[in-house]
Amino acid sequence: MGSVWSSPERPAYPHQALAVVLQVRVRRLHVMLWERPNEPFAGAWALPGGPLLAEETLGASVARQLAAKVEVEVLGHLEQLETRSDPGRDPRGRTVATAYLGLIPAHLDPALPEDTAWHPVDALPPTAFDHGSMVRSALDRLRAKLSYTNVGFALAPPEFTIAELRELYVAALGYDVTATNLQRVLLRRGVLEPTGEQAASGRAGGRPAALHRFVTPELAVTDPFAVFRPPSRDPDGQSRSPGYEG
Repeated sequence: MGSVWSSPERPAYPHQALAVVLQVRVRRLHVMLWERPNEPFAGAWALPGGPLLAEETLGASVARQLAAKVEVEVLGHLEQLETRSDPGRDPRGRTVATAYLGLIPAHLDPALPEDTAWHPVDALPPTAFDHGSMVRSALDRLRAKLSYTNVGFALAPPEFTIAELRELYVAALGYDVTATNLQRVLLRRGVLEPTGEQAASGRAGGRPAALHRFVTPELAVTDPFAVFRPPSRDPDGQSRSPGYEG
């Protein structure tokens, strides 16, 4: 098995570079997965990625692996997530894997190869290796950073109404956040700014909503001790308004 598993490009203990790419699609957070054609885990869904080559950095490797599935330019954000080194994570032999978290803005619809598809993170299909657990780690990282950074810029289109931004946050956080609270928090922290323009009126008419944008498309810590929290419940089980702690 060692002679098959190892090669000059794939050392005895290969290091894999993987990407957990997330996007809000139709009001649900999705992850990009590809269907494995071969064993182990033939037919299971896996994260995009592959072996780290001898001359590569991890960043260059994950970019190369992603380019086979999607145009890297569509990513609004990419950061290193975690490294897994469980000796039994790959039945073929010892493999270390470093995963990256990538985010694609919701207004883009990148073309994917036939073996690759989007899957809701709350309804994952059977996954290969420990990739399902990596998706959960990425989800935890994203949810935390939505509270204390401006990473929402990587999920949102260039311009949006507060109601549209709320839908993205709700999909990513997995619980309700009021538009009023979200606007108050993000404007207070200097994350958002009005564009001076208004969205087109909807079919129901009414006053057009103001358009906003993120002040910068670069990741920044805006409140290190802040956290969005899910709705609390009354003793009778009724949901109260969700809030924010800072």
